[in-house]
Amino acid sequence: MRSTKASAALERLKRRSGNQDYSMARSADGLFYLIEYADDGEAKRLSPSMEQEDFVVYINGLGPQPEPKKLGKNDAAFEKQLDRMKGKG
Repeated sequence: MRSTKASAALERLKRRSGNQDYSMARSADGLFYLIEYADDGEAKRLSPSMEQEDFVVYINGLGPQPEPKKLGKNDAAFEKQLDRMKGKG
């Protein structure tokens, strides 16, 4: 099983939180879990073991979340059109 998705999610968390001490580990049965290294180098486990997809969802929910993008003029017009169509249906 490739862990590219999990690694990418972890890197995003590090950028969002500013905490470079986060890391991930895999158990013998192939499950992922989040760890954080303390100043003394000891690893503290922060999550239970999870399948890769669950781990990515968990990691994406941690830390500060990116600001939602503002809707452009065309996006706003499209949303308005969708709302009108829902009213007719």
